[in-house]
Amino acid sequence: MIALLLALGSSLAYGCADFLGGLGARKAHVLRTVMVAAPASLAVELLLWPVLGASFGPAAVGWGAASGVASAAAFALLYRSLAIGPMNVLSPVTALVSAALPVGVGLVQGEHLTAVGLVGLPLALAAVVLVSAGHGAGSSRPSRTALLPAFGAGAAIALQLVFLHQAPSDSGVAPLIVGRAVSSSVTLAAAGLMHRRLGPERPAYAVSAAAGVLDSVANLLFLLAARSGDLTVVAVITALYPAGTVLLARGVLAERIHRGQLVGLGTAAVAVGLLALT
Repeated sequence: MIALLLALGSSLAYGCADFLGGLGARKAHVLRTVMVAAPASLAVELLLWPVLGASFGPAAVGWGAASGVASAAAFALLYRSLAIGPMNVLSPVTALVSAALPVGVGLVQGEHLTAVGLVGLPLALAAVVLVSAGHGAGSSRPSRTALLPAFGAGAAIALQLVFLHQAPSDSGVAPLIVGRAVSSSVTLAAAGLMHRRLGPERPAYAVSAAAGVLDSVANLLFLLAARSGDLTVVAVITALYPAGTVLLARGVLAERIHRGQLVGLGTAAVAVGLLALT
């Protein structure tokens, strides 16, 4: 139950972070947004170091660095896709892709589900599909230009989660600190190389920083959930984060929530209830 609650918290934080990151990328180049978001995320994790501790062993540093590279790619690809829009389609597509790889890794590593879990897990995956199915009218259909970075972001997010899960369970927040330091360095280096192409616009500092903070919180909650529960369940629950993005997009941007997405939200609630019994 603790792992489930942590995964739900991670899902909510990811959904809010993605919405804010997408908003920031609509006001300035995606790299400008990530330049603010990534260091803000690192600052949160450094503040957590004295509280949760950190052990910088070779495995923690290695897996943390790998997660940082994947995170940098995920930041840029996801915010780029959400900037093109529509958020209420592209975010669920990314989530569906991001759920598949961690589930596969968990099963390969020998994780087993109870009878209730065998029902709840497919329902949760179906919920992600249903939420992503609300294409609606032609004006709401994403272009190939938007879909490609969405799929790429999903793969990058999946790798980030798997790499964090592989880090030693006694390493505290060390993998998160190393990962965010690496992703911040990659982002700043890319921004330096593309300085002349970024344009004169200023990033939305508050929105971008808030996205980074929430992403850091989401990473921490996922790491704690994965350490206290099965990756197969935690990854799928975390992948339900588009529900938060969809609802925020509806309330703030007036994007439509289609019937299939409503069914998906209901299915997600049932799946979470079932997985809580495992």
